[in-house]
Amino acid sequence: MIDPDWTLWRSFLAVLQTGSLSQAARRLALTQPTLGRHISLLEEALGAVLFTRSNDGLRPTGAALTLQPQAETMAAAADLLTRIASGEAEQAEGRVRLTTSEFMGVAVLPPILATFRTLYPKIDIDLVMSDRNLDLLRGDADLAVRNVAPAQDALLVRKIGEAPVRLFAHQSYAGRHDLPGSLPALQDHALIGREEYARRVPAFAGLSLRFGFASESDIALLAALRAGMGIGACQQGVADTDPSLIPVLPAVTIVQLPIWMAMHEDRRRLRRLRLLFDHLAESLKAYLAG
Repeated sequence: MIDPDWTLWRSFLAVLQTGSLSQAARRLALTQPTLGRHISLLEEALGAVLFTRSNDGLRPTGAALTLQPQAETMAAAADLLTRIASGEAEQAEGRVRLTTSEFMGVAVLPPILATFRTLYPKIDIDLVMSDRNLDLLRGDADLAVRNVAPAQDALLVRKIGEAPVRLFAHQSYAGRHDLPGSLPALQDHALIGREEYARRVPAFAGLSLRFGFASESDIALLAALRAGMGIGACQQGVADTDPSLIPVLPAVTIVQLPIWMAMHEDRRRLRRLRLLFDHLAESLKAYLAG
């Protein structure tokens, strides 16, 4: 097997992502016959069929899907090389793709990112909110703010600290109900949250808790808390910015939620990524410090 040229891999990735020769050819500014020849050459070099024809275009084979993550990693590395060679690496402008959880993206990061945009107005931010950890090595995102430690190698990882999560109630709920003075008294209240999570909290062991509002979305849980639907858990730093939220059993910490940051080691050569990484790290430290 010969070593296929990068041009062939680039054509392969374009067809894989668009699902058709014509769309991939337009993306790469090539003719359709040229692109088809690239795929044939790559299949010949690898000794494998990569695509099959169907009514809705080209479908990747199992071999193609197996090669996809590595091809995307190659594309990200080639893109980075081009940007470094063009001098873009030291410019404080361009786009940064940041991924984080839904809760962090809505409740924590907006004021931090607003300050960054004031400092560096030529750096654009593409925020991807997902509780699924995107693959930084594959180039799905440039930076990540996560609540679990990244496990991949070749990542620059920093633990920022831990966010205490405690119980709160909106002042409207407190006006209608006497707030509990002990953990067992929580059993007399409608709670906001997820029962399967509550089972993992040592402080709740042995209690029979009733959840009047549950959701898979942490943002929906926060909205319910602010609407006065019951007692719920919230990061201390978020609650501190909302005077309408009243602490409930403030001596009880539900969990210490770690906050991690990560980016690909090679990406730190890009100044705009270093600037955002450092800004997020310092701002999140301040957030955790109250």
